[in-house]
Amino acid sequence: MSVIEAPPRVDTNDHDKFHKLVATAQKHAPAKTAVAHPCDRSSLEGVVEAAKLKLIDPILVGPEERIRAVAAENGLDISRFEVVDADYSQDSAAKAVALVREGRAEALMKGSLHTDEIMGAVVARETGLRTSRRISHCFVMDVPGHDQPLIITDAAVNIAPDLKVKVDIVQNAIDLAHALTQGEVRVAILSAMETVNPDVPSTLEAAALCKMADRGQITGAILDGPLALDNAISPEAAKIKKIDSPVAGRANVLVVPDLEAGNMLAKSLSFLADADAAGIVLGAKVPIILTSRADEEMARLASCAVAQLLVAARRASASSAIQ
Repeated sequence: MSVIEAPPRVDTNDHDKFHKLVATAQKHAPAKTAVAHPCDRSSLEGVVEAAKLKLIDPILVGPEERIRAVAAENGLDISRFEVVDADYSQDSAAKAVALVREGRAEALMKGSLHTDEIMGAVVARETGLRTSRRISHCFVMDVPGHDQPLIITDAAVNIAPDLKVKVDIVQNAIDLAHALTQGEVRVAILSAMETVNPDVPSTLEAAALCKMADRGQITGAILDGPLALDNAISPEAAKIKKIDSPVAGRANVLVVPDLEAGNMLAKSLSFLADADAAGIVLGAKVPIILTSRADEEMARLASCAVAQLLVAARRASASSAIQ
């Protein structure tokens, strides 16, 4: 039986928004970054390139001989980087988190270990990086034809968040949008419809989140919801539905009902609309660069740029507090 080959993928994304993101990040000093277990070509190559662009100043944490062997095999120069030896992947994660706790790193980056290994070290009660804020994940999407990066949350950490968790998810995303200097932050709380329906819990939570923003319990953005995806991002759809709102049709942050919806939305944009996705985890003591082995180089660099801008915002905030 002959094998029918899939047609080659045509790249229709010129990555303009991610290039602008990287250029903005380069205006600031690199973020000192603990990289946990960069033990394969793709993870180590991404670190080297991000360091070359002065987005991060990495500390490599993992089995030293293995890291140096991977670098040598692939012609990657890591001679300028500090290497902290670790025995195995979980040890790499623990030691990378320890560097953050010691104040030696301003950001944390996932290498070639599993996500649950690094996140296990992050959320460890006694030795991790927890804060009073719930940890959540954001995709920063470069979608062709869309005028600015689109933030989608939460598609990777919180499986079925309740209202209390969603408050932190929303606030984390708003803070991220401000760090990315997106100007006015317009948050759409997504559901399958744009009316409140007692039989659809996500519509009730959307209405509650909007009222919480009205009362100052969520700050820094304009919220509206429930909104279906079409009338959140399409001015034409919002007009047809007669939705009069500063968010409808113009949202730059999309809050999904649960992880499954968010994951499918982000991957649909990536594989059907040729969008790039940069991943970042928020709510911990430092930003966590959470890349996938399937990520292209531009997405990895954009993830580093997002973390660098968050670090720059924290530095500015700390400086203002001292003054």
